[in-house]
Amino acid sequence: MESVSALMKAMESISVLMDALDLRSDPKEFFNGSIKVFEEFMDLFKDKGQAEVVSIVQGELESFESTMLNIAVTGETGAGKSSFINALRGLTAEDDGAAPTGVTETTTEPTVYPYPNHPNVRLWDLPGIGAPDFQPKTYLRKVNFKRYDFFVIIASERFKCNHAALAREIERMGKRFYFVRSKVDEDLRNEERDHPRTFSQERVLERLRMDCRKHLERAGISNPEIFLLSSCEFTRYDAPALLKALQDDLPSLQRLAFLLSLPNLSAEIIEEKKAALKKLIWLISLLSALVNVIPIPRLSVACDISILLGSMIAFYKHFGLDDGSLANLARQTGKPVAELKAVIRSPKAKEITRDVVIKLLLKEEKGLPRLTANLTVVGPMANLKQWGPYVKTAGISFLTTYFMLLSFLNEVAEDAERVRKAALKEDGKQLKLS
Repeated sequence: MESVSALMKAMESISVLMDALDLRSDPKEFFNGSIKVFEEFMDLFKDKGQAEVVSIVQGELESFESTMLNIAVTGETGAGKSSFINALRGLTAEDDGAAPTGVTETTTEPTVYPYPNHPNVRLWDLPGIGAPDFQPKTYLRKVNFKRYDFFVIIASERFKCNHAALAREIERMGKRFYFVRSKVDEDLRNEERDHPRTFSQERVLERLRMDCRKHLERAGISNPEIFLLSSCEFTRYDAPALLKALQDDLPSLQRLAFLLSLPNLSAEIIEEKKAALKKLIWLISLLSALVNVIPIPRLSVACDISILLGSMIAFYKHFGLDDGSLANLARQTGKPVAELKAVIRSPKAKEITRDVVIKLLLKEEKGLPRLTANLTVVGPMANLKQWGPYVKTAGISFLTTYFMLLSFLNEVAEDAERVRKAALKEDGKQLKLS
């Protein structure tokens, strides 16, 4: 296995085997499945030493942790750029660190707004593009075009020549862009007020979309895709489609970073986060079983507790269950923060300590068959002479920590959905983020 990409591809097939393992199944069946996973896993590293495997795994995890994503948000003054940025970050205008909003231009130079729990994912509020003498090339040079991975171009009324000219220049320079028509909630209210008898939300939204497309095509943009949004009701209209488009168009590591940075706007986002983190668990478990390994009293497991501890705390933040995220959500929904915390069943973020990790490992090992008594160094494992007797302990530790982290991940994902439902009451109420 000569490359990290080849290793990752091979691990995908092993992940399928691990997905099939079920602690509730027949013990013999589970044991045989566990041995198959371990042997397949060790076969990947038969030509590698422990240090080389550690280097590969550490490199993959560090690549994720260091991945940067810079998103530029631009448009005319008053189009709702700052409100859009706040909505994407799960904040209101009154929250700490929120982008200032107002009817006058509040942005005179590019201003960065990192996601609260994911500072490597950054939204940039760019100066408005409404000047009569607007020049796309000059504008992009001034805002440091090369810094951004893609652009979101926002209009609150009709898209104009400036929007199209900017889009053409962005495309010419090799970057992606997305058109967002904001404040559609205001358009709908106005239309319903003026035409109460004939009002149809679907017809109004389609008319808005067609009007935007017509003006962009007249300005030279062929087949533009337009997303209709309201930053005040961000879970409605085309927001889910926009988020999916942004994710689908990003490289894998940036896609993961963007997904984990998002607030829990829907049950689908929570499920996507869980699925994405599940793919990282085997890396975390392997690293814990191979680096700074310390035997744990009362366990047949030897691992690095600090790696597991850090990962569990990170899971809490990814799902917005840390104190800061819960406090923001409580302010936005008018719910007491204690009411949101009351539905959380997994250990609270401040309660996740070394002792808690050890207790969870003990619980997980009791649910596993007695691998230590039955695991023999045969088949592919016999080829790992460079690992010595440590190969058996590494396998047991890997499986135990994997299932412990998987159980914890499932618990916090369920907690995140309970918190989301408690915040919104699932009664059609929309989260206000203006």
